Amino acid sequence: MGRGRLLTVEAMRRVDAAAIAAGTPGIALMRAAGAAVAERARSLLPEGGSVLVLCGPGNNGGDGFVAARILAEAGHPVEIRLLGQRAALSGDAALAAAEWRGDLTEGIGGDDLARFGLVIDALFGAGLSRDLDGEARGLVERVNAAGRPVLAVDVPSGIDGNTGAVRGAAIRARETVTFVALKPGHLLLPGRAHCGVLHVAEIGTGAAALAEGFAACEPPLHANGPDLWGAAFPRHEAESHKYTRGHALVLSGPAYRTGAARLAARGALRVGAGLVTLASPASALAENAAHLTAIMLRACESADDLDDLLVDERLNVVLAGPGLGMGQPTRDLVAVAASAGRALVLDADALTSFKGEAAALARHLAEGGATAVLTPHAGEFARLFGGTHAVEEGLGKVERARRAAALSGAVVVLKGADTVIADPDGRAAINDHGTPHLGTAGSGDVLAGLIAGLLAQGMPPFEAASAGVWIHGDAGCRHGPGLIAEDLPEGMPRVLGALEARLR
Repeated sequence: MGRGRLLTVEAMRRVDAAAIAAGTPGIALMRAAGAAVAERARSLLPEGGSVLVLCGPGNNGGDGFVAARILAEAGHPVEIRLLGQRAALSGDAALAAAEWRGDLTEGIGGDDLARFGLVIDALFGAGLSRDLDGEARGLVERVNAAGRPVLAVDVPSGIDGNTGAVRGAAIRARETVTFVALKPGHLLLPGRAHCGVLHVAEIGTGAAALAEGFAACEPPLHANGPDLWGAAFPRHEAESHKYTRGHALVLSGPAYRTGAARLAARGALRVGAGLVTLASPASALAENAAHLTAIMLRACESADDLDDLLVDERLNVVLAGPGLGMGQPTRDLVAVAASAGRALVLDADALTSFKGEAAALARHLAEGGATAVLTPHAGEFARLFGGTHAVEEGLGKVERARRAAALSGAVVVLKGADTVIADPDGRAAINDHGTPHLGTAGSGDVLAGLIAGLLAQGMPPFEAASAGVWIHGDAGCRHGPGLIAEDLPEGMPRVLGALEARLR
């Protein structure tokens, strides 16, 4: 089914139930799932290697029994360990176990796991609702310590399928086979780090059942990528020119604090904004002029000056925050930009200046009718939304971002290696297209500029934010080691050229 929309654990249960209600027996779905696991296992097995299949007491264990049977029938040495008792299995898992004719050990066993060429983890699936303890946790820790390649069924045991959280302990898999669609926990950290290479297998649930699952997973949750926002991505026609591609205004801090804003401005220009102006205090104009050519400069000392600048309605996007400085002057600039009804990108100092006052920021945005994108990292998010329902303990990252978006009335880009983009209407996307090389000073400033440049060209805020995050990640992936923030805008021609070819 690919990497588009994601299914929560509850929605996946709805898919299975709908398929069964429509006439597909549950055991048929289990056999298809087990066959997909066995197919992947064959590609991972060293020649002559034996397989240990760890089966849990539920349907995930049933998938493991099916995979074990298929591998054994193909001539591979297979052993099964069942966490629990065979007599206690029920439903489809009991049917799958009845088809197994080989040896079966009840309990975790005590021998050396290192003698197996592959371990199939079919202990617990995405719906695990409690922390692992006792025998189960001990087994997971033994598997990880053995260092053998592990193929996980659905999710690595111990990973919460909705949040990616580790429930006490979790298997570290080389590969994971899941069914019908990815789950949020496959993309959110730390779950993603435990999954290894992900494979999505079709098991015969059918389109109607999948539609029921998606209906149960509203508002939609996506894996971020061009399929999500490609239709809204700017296309430059023969008659396009700089005035049709928008004009972004980036607010710069004072002298000796201008670099972040310049990075953002260059990102906005490189991603396609027709014009970009950097507005700074007069004392910083010479410093900025020494580094810029195509980006224009204007003096801006105060909120009153910004109000005067925004008389020019061609300035359709304002980016505030990188290197701007914290405190009331920055709050005033944000208030003026919001009251002018421009699209806003707020990052860094613009967010921290509203520490603990997310409601005040939301009022500014609502009163001016401004569309806005907020781009906090985890620390800025906690400072801005601290004390609100968006940061309640125990919430997953997607839910926190969604609540923050609803509270602020803005698209929220909650940054990190598993960046989540959330719209006030509840739509959300998880980004896994990136690289640790992006963890460098100024990288987030460029991201803010990319989003501003896409907004300037008319992309809706959720799509612009999602596209900006993916493009930023793609630039990092293409550059690789040695990346510094200045490389990101310069990588845009390659990134955009490849994206343009993909979207044709």
